[in-house]
Amino acid sequence: MHEKVKALKEQYPDKFMSEGYIFKRIRRGDKIFISTGCGQPQHLVKALVEYVESNPTAFYDAEVCHMWTLGVAPYADEKLKEYFRHNSFFVSDSTRDAVNRGIADYTPIFLSQIPGLFYRRLVHFDVALIQTSLPDKSGYVSLGINADVTKSAVENADLIIAQVNVNMPRVPGDGFIPVKDIDFIVPYDEPLLEYRVEVDDVVIQQIGKYVSYLVEDGDTLQVGYGSTPNAILSHLDNKKHLGIHTELLSDGIVELIKKGVIDNSRKTLNRGRTVATFCMGTKETYEFLDNNPAIEFRTVDFTNSPSVISRQDNMIAINSALEVDLTGQATSESIGRSFFRGIGGQADFMRGAVWARNGKSILALPSTAQNGEVSRIVPLLEQGAAITFNRGDIHYIVTEFGIAYLHGKNIRERAMELISIAHPRFRPWLVEEAKKLNFIYGDQAFIAGKGGEYPEHIETYRTVKSGEEILLRPVKISDEPLLKDFFYSLSDESLQRRFMSMKKSIPHARLQELVVIDYTREMVILAVHTVEEIEEVIGIGQYSIDEVSHTADVAFAVRDEWQGKGIGTELLKFLTTLAKKRGLLGFTADVLADNWGMLRVFNKMGFDVEKHFDAGVYELKMTFKDVPKR
Repeated sequence: MHEKVKALKEQYPDKFMSEGYIFKRIRRGDKIFISTGCGQPQHLVKALVEYVESNPTAFYDAEVCHMWTLGVAPYADEKLKEYFRHNSFFVSDSTRDAVNRGIADYTPIFLSQIPGLFYRRLVHFDVALIQTSLPDKSGYVSLGINADVTKSAVENADLIIAQVNVNMPRVPGDGFIPVKDIDFIVPYDEPLLEYRVEVDDVVIQQIGKYVSYLVEDGDTLQVGYGSTPNAILSHLDNKKHLGIHTELLSDGIVELIKKGVIDNSRKTLNRGRTVATFCMGTKETYEFLDNNPAIEFRTVDFTNSPSVISRQDNMIAINSALEVDLTGQATSESIGRSFFRGIGGQADFMRGAVWARNGKSILALPSTAQNGEVSRIVPLLEQGAAITFNRGDIHYIVTEFGIAYLHGKNIRERAMELISIAHPRFRPWLVEEAKKLNFIYGDQAFIAGKGGEYPEHIETYRTVKSGEEILLRPVKISDEPLLKDFFYSLSDESLQRRFMSMKKSIPHARLQELVVIDYTREMVILAVHTVEEIEEVIGIGQYSIDEVSHTADVAFAVRDEWQGKGIGTELLKFLTTLAKKRGLLGFTADVLADNWGMLRVFNKMGFDVEKHFDAGVYELKMTFKDVPKR
């Protein structure tokens, strides 16, 4: 027995009784709270079950409640149904089957609201089984890795039974309780439960890479649990001065703290401290938390309060979901009518981030489930599915196929954005279903197979003469609104020079021809300038391959206010690089005689140029110098 425990036993001998004596205090119908996740008092739980099995008439119909269980949950076993009825505020792997079979209960509620249930006595506990650290010199023990709802449960329970464990860290913050308030102490040292996540999946890593693009230096993050959030954290090594205000503190967060990526120096609230409410990780992480003044565990009614979260400038909430539909609503709770997880704290953070100054809410998920057999992006959520995130909760949705920005978009735009990041195998189906639902144009075109797959690998950044950075990327099926804005921004003169026509309208049918392309036969490259998350197309370049001559017809246009800054040159250089990689021999182009700007760009590219002038138009044949002639 540890010296501190011995001293405690001398001071409070009545608190140290046999487990049989202690459990006799539990009566029929009592409501029992068990602390959360990796902080679950494993020994106490096992001992309680063993006591009931040895004393079958000890009590009946006790209700066992907790926020979330990671370890074993023997009280959810059907053979013990006379003694225990399990009730959880979140569905875990170990209790999911019992909940769906109707032998255990699930209480859906925002995590931030659970302490209020306890304080208002809407949920009252007769017994609390908790796990704590050793006592300090002031006579307090720490709830360690579980401030969350455990603190409020302890403060509102009639009988408190604490497993004092030398392995439980003492974590600064709200999780301290005086020893004098504990009714019984059971000293038992055992390793805390650990939660390990291996991130070696190519799909998950790609999602992490995309999400990292949305994180900027100085942002404050909330990241959920699982393989996807850990992959996201692993891609943030190049960021600076990140802050953490989160529900769960994980190994990935601690690694970034150790590397200096997270220093909390730019947080609006709790500057200088990593704020969380519970931890699930490894022994090394628990040791890092012990007496660490840079860590602060607050109760969940603070960490998860949307009003508190919204006061954190540049707040980014990153969470996951089971399924999202084409209108932008998502579930992280159920698959149809089957309960899978729970509301938890995700909705709290997503809504808080939406209201934060410069906040972002991000939903990250693989595009498929069940080994690629099922699309996670669906026309409509399955009947009976819980809507965890409504259409206004989400700014970004990210899959391994890209980033969809939904905020402020109409249903048609949302559907096209989400189809563009769905797995290619399911895109034709999604297009057809979206047409049936009148979400998108009835004549919406789509190219299936390899030709229609977006070539993300050729995206590149360029810095133009004026010093601005622009993105050169292929056109996407969801770019029609951006191109519509681009074309209607052009002056009549620019429209005539680019299209050799005085026609001033660019209808859906024409725009569709530009955004729905077979990337193996043609290419459309957009020059995109982004300011505060708003993308603006400032230039467009395209080529179409002539299979007979093995050349391509090329053209480009630049938004009027961006002309003269080298945009056209960058577009043509990039198209030339792509054409050469495809083995093309050169370009052809028709240019109005007075379009000196376009002629100048072509002339300075170093092509072997043949010109033919006819009816005010130069017909150009441009051969690449470094490819063999046929």
